[in-house]
Amino acid sequence: MGTDPTSVAAVQLAPEMGDVPGNRQRALDAVGAAAHAGAQVVVLPELATTGYCFRNADEARALAEPLDGPTIAALHESAAEHDVVVAAGLAVLEADGTLRNSAVLVDADGLRTTYHKVHLWAREPEFFTPGDAPPTVVDTRHGRLGLLVCYDLEFPEWVRRLALDGAELVCAPVNWPDPGRPAGERPLEVVTAQVAAATNRVFLAVADRVGEERGTSWVGGSVIAGPEGYPLALSPLDGRTAVLLADCDLAEARDKAVGPLNDRFVDRRPHLYGFPGE
Repeated sequence: MGTDPTSVAAVQLAPEMGDVPGNRQRALDAVGAAAHAGAQVVVLPELATTGYCFRNADEARALAEPLDGPTIAALHESAAEHDVVVAAGLAVLEADGTLRNSAVLVDADGLRTTYHKVHLWAREPEFFTPGDAPPTVVDTRHGRLGLLVCYDLEFPEWVRRLALDGAELVCAPVNWPDPGRPAGERPLEVVTAQVAAATNRVFLAVADRVGEERGTSWVGGSVIAGPEGYPLALSPLDGRTAVLLADCDLAEARDKAVGPLNDRFVDRRPHLYGFPGE
């Protein structure tokens, strides 16, 4: 569409459970490496500094940080140094003691927005309080960005909300536990992300994790999908850390046409979409 593309990185890390300082440094090193490779937007995994498999709520609380803690400060410094926007998943301890599984968006101006994961997976409700507000879209110098976290991607209404609010790129920190799959099949989580991008005609950058953690293995399925749903960058599913890069012409996400006769948003019929019990 004649605009300069935005270089987007999805960073696949291997956090070590409980090693917050070490994981923070791994994340910062990855941001620097992605920026050196030309990235303007960098997406890090869910719970990137703590690990995921908490034994109990006390452990999760001990590892979490407030939004004015050292990790946000370090991400701000790195974003300013490299002129990048960073999306990261963190365990956030609020001032009133509420513990959240959150995603943050940080750039050279500091913390731009925080989204608290609404759809909690498996044992997460034992540790975290779900979010009670929708995600917001933030205008940055590198595009209109929105945040979701992991299981949120499996709720079509939630991705659609960001798209309707004008998101061009949805950044999704995830930790996808690997349930296994039939031989020859692709991970369903990756397919779901691609479908979410296609049905909303947005760019979607998913940063997954790798590494064994307390008996849990991970899909390691990081992907950057374009508005047609096809991957612009895709993890080889080999269990290794990686920095995936893709040039994304974010202006394409403003065009919801699918051929000359149809449009993803114009063709909607919301007055028929009421569901029983809502």
